[in-house]
Amino acid sequence: MHFLENSVSTNRKGWIEVIAGSMFSGKTEELIRRLKRAKFAKQRVEIFKPLVDTRYSEHDVVSHDSNAIRSTPVSSSGNILLMSSDVDVIGIDEAQFFDNNLAEVCNALADQGIRVIVAGLDMDFRGKPFGPMPALLACAEYVTKVHAICVKCGNLAQYSHRKSAGEKLVVLGETDIYEPLCRSCFLDARKADTAKDK
Repeated sequence: MHFLENSVSTNRKGWIEVIAGSMFSGKTEELIRRLKRAKFAKQRVEIFKPLVDTRYSEHDVVSHDSNAIRSTPVSSSGNILLMSSDVDVIGIDEAQFFDNNLAEVCNALADQGIRVIVAGLDMDFRGKPFGPMPALLACAEYVTKVHAICVKCGNLAQYSHRKSAGEKLVVLGETDIYEPLCRSCFLDARKADTAKDK
């Protein structure tokens, strides 16, 4: 029995899972679901989120429908490496707000045999790739693309349109500031925004 336990721990394989999509698409909900299943299976789980994300809670990762799981806020992706000893699964929420070293950190963790589950916006409010997400999507073994519902027409939405003016990249907010839109409605909204700015 002792030999079997040792062989299992030394043959442990790590990988990266990315859950990507627009705001209100259920990314955090899916992250929490996977992490709770791992905890139920008695796996050692650590969850991290960027220090900047304080919308619902200082310490918890919280979905839009108030599902929550305890997390550790960190200021940089390097901190995740420093705080990830003796774990089986690592969850990272709001990955788009981390620095561009996040993909390197996630690869290092997966190379150590850790299952890494990352959730984040794949595009910013302009419809451009967001922060470290493109690199994470490229190196992940598993990618789940989730969609919201377009508030204008009811089609699948993959864009997070910012209703407020300004070009600042990171503006924390909810339905008061952002709305999920499909491609067609997003293009119309961006044209209207451009016309307003002139």
